[in-house]
Amino acid sequence: MIEARRSRRRLAVAVLGVFAIVAVFSVRLIDIQVVRADTYRTVAGSNYMTSTLWGTRGSIVDANGTVLATSVDRFNITAAPVNVDPEGFERRVEIDGQKRTVHVSVMDALNEISEAVGGADVQKMFDALMKDPNANFAYLVRGVKLDQFQKVKELRIPWVYSEPQPARSYPNGAVAGNLVGLMGTDGPLAGTEYQWNECLASENGQVSYAVSEDGVRMPGSEVVEQPATDGGTVHLTIDADLQWFAQQAIAEQATAIGAQWATAMVVEVETGRIRAAADWPSIDPNDLDSAAPEDAGARSFAAPYEPGSVMKPLTVASLIDAGKISRTTPFRVQPSYTVPGTSARIADSFWHGEVNYTTAGILVNSSNIGIAQMSELMPLAQRIEYLNRFGFGTQTSGAGFLGESTGFVRSLSETDPVTAITQQFGQGMTATTAQVVSLYQTLGNHGVRIPLSLVEGCELPDGTLTDTPAREGERVVSAQAADDVVLMLEGMTTQHAYAPQLAVPGYRIAAKSGTAEVASGNAYGSDRIVSMAGMFPVEDPKYAVVVTFAKPVTMKTSAAAVPTFNAIIKQVIKTYRVTPSTVPAPDNPLTW
Repeated sequence: MIEARRSRRRLAVAVLGVFAIVAVFSVRLIDIQVVRADTYRTVAGSNYMTSTLWGTRGSIVDANGTVLATSVDRFNITAAPVNVDPEGFERRVEIDGQKRTVHVSVMDALNEISEAVGGADVQKMFDALMKDPNANFAYLVRGVKLDQFQKVKELRIPWVYSEPQPARSYPNGAVAGNLVGLMGTDGPLAGTEYQWNECLASENGQVSYAVSEDGVRMPGSEVVEQPATDGGTVHLTIDADLQWFAQQAIAEQATAIGAQWATAMVVEVETGRIRAAADWPSIDPNDLDSAAPEDAGARSFAAPYEPGSVMKPLTVASLIDAGKISRTTPFRVQPSYTVPGTSARIADSFWHGEVNYTTAGILVNSSNIGIAQMSELMPLAQRIEYLNRFGFGTQTSGAGFLGESTGFVRSLSETDPVTAITQQFGQGMTATTAQVVSLYQTLGNHGVRIPLSLVEGCELPDGTLTDTPAREGERVVSAQAADDVVLMLEGMTTQHAYAPQLAVPGYRIAAKSGTAEVASGNAYGSDRIVSMAGMFPVEDPKYAVVVTFAKPVTMKTSAAAVPTFNAIIKQVIKTYRVTPSTVPAPDNPLTW
């Protein structure tokens, strides 16, 4: 009994002793690291260093969360020049199964580093070491990959250290590269990276730590002076798989026909969301030399051109909206057309005598003469007003893409008699691919124009979604005018020579071709810009599609755009499982 009491007493004393020791050390630790931290830091002097706490730049993702741009770990190889012995150092290595000591000079070590990282400039590294031999810190190589960093670490060079350095990576390469943009060594250069930098940008922090006399970082001495803040995530509206398909499709056809450049866009009619915005040539942001500087941006938004006959539906919709014509209004279309007050003559792409076309016949057969004749039914000021209401010459598509152009439409006072007519079929005015697809979105949306959107918003690190796009629509023409034009455009896939190549069995598709002359100096030359534009399903349009090829060599008509337009529509059907049409097409008389 007495022995048991003694044992409990000894245990109690031992426990109290342990607590006392822990308490003493805790008090001492608090005294050193908190109470007298500034004093010790002052005493440490040059042996107390600061380092960057790297924040992580946010990612850019597609509508499904597929990563298009992200930050990855890279490493800076650093050194402490003060610890470099000019005579070199000894290293233990295994030679023929035996441990031996070899001498490594400073230049030998720098050459080893160069080989490990894939060819760094040895002289620059040597100059960095010698710039201030008494310094505790110097950069040797910046931004090396993990495997290279591991190779340097395995060299066991006593005066070489490292620090993390976040870098940018684009896992899907050129997919949406022209939209995602570019990062340079000093920051974002273009595209979403630049436009949305405020959302994506991180804020670096700072940590201080003590180093020993031989330059080794002392464990437990770190003090976070300023915490790092990560960037947000930018959510694009595009579908990466559809984007990839569109890029491949236009690249293949552009190469085949010798085009100078090409674009394709797919837009969700009811919301204005851009599901694909493809440019060719395209750039891989991982390789800034993968495309010429003029091809690094997004022509879809920034490069206006004369769009040609894909503008004719606008003219017809405007005239129907103004009560001037209907789908079946009869016109005697002449073999040629003389612009009033001038000797300038307008012709069709095919010769014909006098033809009795309806409005639908003029649109489906793409008669410049017929469009010119019907344009006389509306005053010029009103025609320009409709062009502006659809966004041409005054507004961008609304997507907010960096450098997006408004295109060009002359004011009433600047419009000459010829342009007054030709701009109604897309010559003498300019537009971007984004503006053209916006036109077809408006017609497909029963006359209501929704600003296009490329970015869904910015997701902050706490999950909050900000900067979401406004999707309030603006009525441009009546639902009747828009719907009538869509019904007439269906004739391209049922009554036109292109119908066998354009049609998709089971789906009602509205389409319009365009073959625009390209101005060269003060006249039009032999170059062409060819397009196909449209929307589907006709009875309830869900998607608008535009495909454009610039200056093709082997095929200079809109027929060059037909197979790509058809292929992209089929892919959209697969991607979004678009329900087949169940309502048959109504009669669409082209002649009277």
